[in-house]
Amino acid sequence: MDTVSGTCDARFEAVQTALEDRLASGEELGASIYVDVDGEAVVDIWGGFRDVSRSEPWTRDTLTNVWSTTKAVTSLAALVLADWGLLDVHAPVSTYWPEFAANRKECVLVRHVLSHTSGVSGWESPCSLEDIYRTDEAAARLAGQAPWWEPGTASGYHGLNYGHLVGELVRRTTGQSLRSFVATELAGPLGADFQIGARPEDWHRIAELVPPAADPHALDALDPLSPMYKTLTSPLAGPDVVHTEGWRRAEIGAANGHATAAGIARLLSVVSRGGTVDGHHLLSPETIDLIFEEQAFGDDLVIGVPIRWGIGFALPESQTFPYIPQGRRCHWGGWGGSVVCMDLERRMTVSYTMNKMGDGVVGSDRTAAYVAAAYSSADSI
Repeated sequence: MDTVSGTCDARFEAVQTALEDRLASGEELGASIYVDVDGEAVVDIWGGFRDVSRSEPWTRDTLTNVWSTTKAVTSLAALVLADWGLLDVHAPVSTYWPEFAANRKECVLVRHVLSHTSGVSGWESPCSLEDIYRTDEAAARLAGQAPWWEPGTASGYHGLNYGHLVGELVRRTTGQSLRSFVATELAGPLGADFQIGARPEDWHRIAELVPPAADPHALDALDPLSPMYKTLTSPLAGPDVVHTEGWRRAEIGAANGHATAAGIARLLSVVSRGGTVDGHHLLSPETIDLIFEEQAFGDDLVIGVPIRWGIGFALPESQTFPYIPQGRRCHWGGWGGSVVCMDLERRMTVSYTMNKMGDGVVGSDRTAAYVAAAYSSADSI
């Protein structure tokens, strides 16, 4: 049986058991789970392997490309700017980025971007991965586009461009790139093992990603003019892109964050713990309240499943994420299953990273099992 290393409070034994079982069955290749309760690491475990040949054990400092869990940190960056008074989430994007008003986008608000309701969920075709690696040029392209639906009326997941949109707001208000801001103002001060992109000196720590089974005809039935098709195909990014130098060096604040589960939990525990972590104050209660202002609730135009969006994060609902209880909680995750959940009632943060991607549009059966185990354990305290 694959062993699990690290520490786990006896009260949260169900979380460790869930990981052990899935490593033993082969559902997992390698993974980490971290649960913080009001600053206490009640779960800090990892196990399995970071390569397909099973020659390199997963360690506490193993990094993975966490796909859209990156967006949780990008959202945190925007909320910190709001707390500093540099960014008003209810103001037009063009207040800070005048060029964005082009093509009838003068009424797009910052909160529309942060809730995936801006109408600008991707780039007009043709657009290649190399195009979006040129961050400034890619942002300028978005500024010039017309929205694909009426902003504010529905959500359409900003799959790869969320970080370009938020990142440009960061640059316009602070003079720093999103990558630099996260490193110097968030990850650095908190000692969190998280970075947008990956420094070459850390590449040896990155786990080999195992993609899910692909359906070569998955896009064939979609309307080429729909936001779903346009978002998913321009550019088309397959999972193997994470192993390339171009991807690792780029600033994709929507999808190329590299982190440990502990690093993600450390950063996002700022939300769960009321805005302050070990003396580092980042968010006021009023700014945290913004997260819970519902912006959209219904079938997402890009993902195609019901999602309830607050400002920056998804909020609990019973259909797509039934394993996250109702209440003052928020979350988001990445393609294949990585996740971070923030529970303000329990002051609990749950994070999970892995290298064997699960099937499904959002999350996986493993994601659900680990989060559910963390909640059942917390409820028994």
